[in-house]
Amino acid sequence: MKRRDWLRLLGRGGLAGAAGAALAGRAVSADSAQSPAGAPAGTGATSGTAATGSADAQRGPSHDPDRRYPEVTPARSLHFPRDFGAHSRYRTEWWYITGWLAWGERAVGVQVTFFRSRTAHDDRNPSRFAPHQLILAHAALAVAGETRLRHDQRAARAGFGLAGADERDTAVTVDGWRLARNEDDRYLARIDARDFALELAFTPHGAPFPQGRDGYSRKGSRPQQASYYYSRPQMTVDGSLRIDGAGADPAASAVRGVAWLDHEWSSELLDPRATGWDWVGLNMDDGSALMAFRIRTRDGAALWSHARWVGTPDDAPAPRFEPLRQWRSLRSGATYPVAMRLVVGERSFSLEPLFDDQELDTRASTGTVYWEGAVRVIEQGREVGKGYLELTGYAGAVRM
Repeated sequence: MKRRDWLRLLGRGGLAGAAGAALAGRAVSADSAQSPAGAPAGTGATSGTAATGSADAQRGPSHDPDRRYPEVTPARSLHFPRDFGAHSRYRTEWWYITGWLAWGERAVGVQVTFFRSRTAHDDRNPSRFAPHQLILAHAALAVAGETRLRHDQRAARAGFGLAGADERDTAVTVDGWRLARNEDDRYLARIDARDFALELAFTPHGAPFPQGRDGYSRKGSRPQQASYYYSRPQMTVDGSLRIDGAGADPAASAVRGVAWLDHEWSSELLDPRATGWDWVGLNMDDGSALMAFRIRTRDGAALWSHARWVGTPDDAPAPRFEPLRQWRSLRSGATYPVAMRLVVGERSFSLEPLFDDQELDTRASTGTVYWEGAVRVIEQGREVGKGYLELTGYAGAVRM
């Protein structure tokens, strides 16, 4: 659900961290010194020219201050290609890709996420330097044989050719990281991170699948606690991957695999009683795909839950997430249920992590610490698929 990973992006601490990184970090420093000419590339972003969109999209349109962000309602349905692009009036948005790659003889989990946040900054401020829209991104690799996640992050305000999100189609860029959809319906990601780099193409094999009710996905008991949400599972991945210090032959840099994309946008998501969520996107070996999540209260009870076999007309039975094994991070002190049993109707799956330490510290961008990792899907003792498990709220309550 992320998503597509907003993780206190708009909460008090998260927005402060994001804005601080965007306004004081190197992206904005370069922006101030460089002028609008050269746009960086990177994970799930667009190039400097197309990515920034219109000036109105960067500022956010003026409107009634009592309704700063539009509500998500079931009256709106999804329309493509428009809904591949950014929705700048809404409070927050993300494009979230996870997948498993074969890198030589080694398995590699990959996660690339771009976020767009419309701040509460006064829309009437005409300055090009006013941070009306923030663009943030995470990228992470889980490499088989290693014991800790590799990850990096970026944050910048939109504009000046350094960061932006195009409203016409998927085209997001921040500080040299890029994600864009082309006319052949392929998503192209380019990331140059601290200790790895990737250039990947993701090819869907079908139309976007609207989650919830025609794309209106409830996240709580109040109707506005919802997002617009669609998925593109079972995407074929090909491209190249460089992993510094991994001891692999450079000839093994070509990769292939299978991935999942989520795109969500919203203005209000969580019930005040919620502390976080557990979410999975699973690509099964038989070609099916399963999305499931639960939103938890402080005592671990499910405040809201939902599951859907992608491509089916009806919701699946409410999912049950049952911890099988926990792992404690020595860095954050958080304890995560990194191995889970997921029960959906008559089927029971064990989710086993590629390795335990897949914790991300994103306090320099979206402002939180959480666990998001590559998992194998086991049913009746045999592997039947692969996917990603996201665990938020274990290192502190998420506020959105």
